[in-house]
Formats: sequence, C-alpha cells, structure tokens
Amino acid sequence: MLNYLVDFRRHHTHLVDITIHFTANKDAPTLWLPTWIAGSYLIREFSKNITLVQYLKNNEPLDAIKLSKNTYELTQIKAGESVSVHYEVYCHDLSIRTAFVDNTRLFGNFSSLLLMVESQEQAEANITLSVPQAFFQNNPNTLFACGLKHTMTQTQLSTQYHLETIAAFESYDYPFEISTQVMFDFEVIDRHGQVLPHRFFITGKHQADLKRLKTDVQKICQAYLDELGEAPFDDYTFMTMVTGNDYGGLEHINSTALISPRNDLPTILEPSAPSDDYQRYLSLCSHEYFHAWWVKTVRPDVMMDSTLQTEAPTPLLWVFEGFTSYVDEFMLLRAGLIDKSTYLKALATQINRYYKMEGRDLQSVAESSFDAWIKLYRADENYTNQGASYYNKGALIALLLDLKIIQYSDGKHRLFDIIKVFCQKAFDSQNKRFGMTHENLAEVVSQFLQASVWQEFFDNHVIGRTPLPIEQMLSEFSVKIDTKENPVTWGMTAEEMASGLKIKHLSRMGSASQAGLSVNDIIIAIDGIKATQKVLQIASNQQAQHKNSIIIHAFRRDELMVFEVAQGSLCHRQISLSGGADRWLS
Repeated sequence: MLNYLVDFRRHHTHLVDITIHFTANKDAPTLWLPTWIAGSYLIREFSKNITLVQYLKNNEPLDAIKLSKNTYELTQIKAGESVSVHYEVYCHDLSIRTAFVDNTRLFGNFSSLLLMVESQEQAEANITLSVPQAFFQNNPNTLFACGLKHTMTQTQLSTQYHLETIAAFESYDYPFEISTQVMFDFEVIDRHGQVLPHRFFITGKHQADLKRLKTDVQKICQAYLDELGEAPFDDYTFMTMVTGNDYGGLEHINSTALISPRNDLPTILEPSAPSDDYQRYLSLCSHEYFHAWWVKTVRPDVMMDSTLQTEAPTPLLWVFEGFTSYVDEFMLLRAGLIDKSTYLKALATQINRYYKMEGRDLQSVAESSFDAWIKLYRADENYTNQGASYYNKGALIALLLDLKIIQYSDGKHRLFDIIKVFCQKAFDSQNKRFGMTHENLAEVVSQFLQASVWQEFFDNHVIGRTPLPIEQMLSEFSVKIDTKENPVTWGMTAEEMASGLKIKHLSRMGSASQAGLSVNDIIIAIDGIKATQKVLQIASNQQAQHKNSIIIHAFRRDELMVFEVAQGSLCHRQISLSGGADRWLS
C-alpha cells in the first residue's frame, strides 16, 4: 500500500507539498516521475517543477540522490523499512496537461505531481488531498471534480478529500479540480439499458446558460451510446476551465479536462442553431468524449504499456486523432444539434485548412503521426510548408474511408463499423483495452472493404503522399462544390505593429520569400511609405496591374535591409459545400 498526502497549504505561492508513506520492497528504492502525459505527445519534463526530495531515516531528513532527470534514489533505505518521503511541486501551468494552484483554483494531473515507487507502480494507493479551510473562506462555492469517487473529512484546519483506492500508476488518468464551480448532471443509457451518470463542471467567470448546455451535451453523449452501443466507463465527468481565449482538451479514462474561451459557452441569447463559437465548444466536448473509446480503450499498440518516461512514437495518430476529428463534428449532426448545411460548412473549413497546408504533399500522414513528438507539438513558422497535420489530414482520410465503405457496401456499413469492431475487441479482452497496429487495422477494414482497395488507399494516402481525392469523392455523393482561388499577398502573413509589419509566416514559393524576406523581419517601408496593412494591400493591387517590383525596407534584428519583391501570384484553393449527401449524412 502506498499513501500519498497532497497538501495545498501553500497554494498562494503555487506550491504543493507531497508526502509519500510506503514500505520498501528492496534496498535503495528509486522514485520516478513521468516526462509526458498520455494524449499529449511531447516530452514536458514535469520533474523540473520538483524541489528538494527528502526522506526520513532514524527521524533524520536525508536528501534523495538524483540518478537522472526524473529519478530519485533513497540510498539509505533497506528492504522492509517503512519510508516517509517529502517534496514540493511548483504548480503554475494553466494548461490542462500539468497542474495549476493559486488562491482561487487547485487543479492537477497526478502525472505531474505523484512520484511512483519503482516496481510498486501497481500497488494500491490511498491518495488524500488536504485543502486548508482558508481556501474555502475565499472560495465559498467550492466544488470537487474528479473521475474518482471520494469521501471527505474535516478538521478545524483543513478539509481532506480521500480518493477511492486505485493502482498507483492508474491515478495518472484522473485529473482533479477544486475551485468555485457550477455543476449539473445528466444520464445516458446504453444498449443494455444501463444508466450511465454524467457530471459537468465549469470553473472561471462566465454567464453560461446551463440548461441549454446540459440539453445539448446530453444529446451528444446519448448519440455516441446510440451509435457505439456501450461505454468503457460506468460514469463520466466533464471539467471546463473558462478564460479569455485559451482552448484545448485532454482525454482521460472516464473524464476530460477542457479549457475554453468563455465566449464559446452559450448564454441565454444563444440562437437555437449554435453559433460558430458555441459549435466549436460542443465539438471539443464531442472530441474528448469519443476519446474514451478511441484512445483510452482502443489505442496504438506502443501505448498499451507505456510508463510515460520515454517517447512512444507511432504511425497511427492519424487513426486516433484523425478519426476523432472527423467524428466529433459529425456527431453534432447525428445528435440533431446542427443541420446538414451547417455540417457541410464545418467540413469545408476542414478541407480548406488542408489546402492551406503547403506541406501536405511532402509528408505522409503516417510520418506526420510518427513525428508528432518533434513537429506538431513544436510547430514553428515553417511547419505548414513542410508537413501535414495528422488531425486535419487524418480527418479527411477518415471521411474518404467512410465514403468508400458506404459505396462498397451499398450503404450497409460505414466507418463506425470499423470503430465498433475494435471496441468490441477491447471489451472482450482481460484488461478492456486493445492495441492497434496497421496490420490489424487492415484486417478489420477488409471486413468492410475489399482488401486490394484498402491496400491501394493505404499505399497512396496513408504511407504515401498522393493528393486526397476529396472533391471527386464528395461529388460522387451529389455534394455541390464551389471553388475559388484566394490570393495570398506575396505568400506572406504579417502582424501590424507600431514599428511596422512583423512577418509571421512565409510560403516558400511566395514572392516575399523568394526576395529573401524572413519570418520575424519587421517591414518598415513599402516603396518609401510607412508600412501598414493598408499600404501593403494598395501596393499589392498596383503591382498586380503594372507587374512591377516593389522596394521593401525591413529590420532583421537591429540591421536595416533592402529587398526587391517581384510581382507574383500565390493562391490557396477554397471550397464551399452544399446539397446532396443523403446516402452519407442521413
């Protein structure tokens, strides 16, 4: 048994004090912390926030010996001895991936808080969160949100939340939120008639219409159960932090932690058809909810037993994030929250994003998946020039695969049938999980699509770089496609500042890039006139008529440079969709 005490007495300084009590099962036991969190594929070095790991020996504090960036040795401890370890963690990351603690909010993922004891990762763990009463005095409407059940005890000094006993390593999949929150609950029903309770928490300042939000989210969740039949959880918890403009979500085994702009939540003035902002929030809820099946239950094979200490590259993220990015919006249609025209508009946005990725034909979606650790999560100004997004391109591959299966089976099957086969494999397994490979994916797809057709599709569009036949496939489903070419001035985007135009992105084929301009250059003059967005547009329009070159003065760092930008045309393809699609969207 491992006993963890997570003490928030120093919350006002963003510090958490953690004590671990356990019995060593070997001499000089070692403790370790993950370097990344499941669902977010970047080494984040959580141990950088840990300070002074100490343990008691004969009631004397001793410093743990650091063996590596995230591993600590208790050198003087012998097997069979009881151990008490203490350390502090600095928690000031507002994202949903680590932990944030201040005088209004206590949020955390245990993957950035709780050290594991090597070889005792599957030992039962008792976790207690201790919150000083002063926190509640400052936050009178405090609620506790977590996917784990809990009990509470109170003293004059603190309130303690005792989480249900769980294998120590499994605690990493249960984030918690302690803050002033509003909450509602609802139920959905699976195909067996089992009632699945859901809870929805929101923290941060907002004016959300909770009745509207409850109705809509319940419809989404029920639509998933209607489609997939059963869930890999007995209950589910949504947690949302609202801010001015942050956005993101992270999936967990029976919960999700979301962060959203407050304007994305519906107010009492929200129209019956969701606004674009509210639709984005509903899609986020849908996306992370589906991950309970499609990442937490069915997952890439290399992530079946990952200890979260070293990278786990996989060519399969296009399946998990791509399928999910296709399904999330589709389920809003299935739930009756948006109509067909609204769905086609959202799909067109996804397609147009693909056309703007100029590197889409330079990197396969399988390679994009494998490179997530070094590219997507470290995207720079050149990312769209050299790569593809396994979210975006993967979603469009999912679309094409869905349409192909509908065609091949004359409407009897579709993409969801592949998903259900894999989920059933997981439900039938001993640990209720299943590891996907490209090989077993081919076996399942071949149940619904001729094997040779799938192999050609796979070779061309998954491991190959053949352009996706999106418009051709949609036209075969009677979708009307309107196309136009949007010119991009000099292949450049720039931010207007007091000092001039700061270049944010350059297409490698654009005339600005060809002239030698670079990202972060600050254009101060265009043909001798102070640079502004308006001046740039006027100069570009005149250049298109007269085919002349334009002289640009720009600072690179603190050095003034002069460039001659030739007339050139660079356009992004943009489409809109309407009509048809009855076989697909009905």
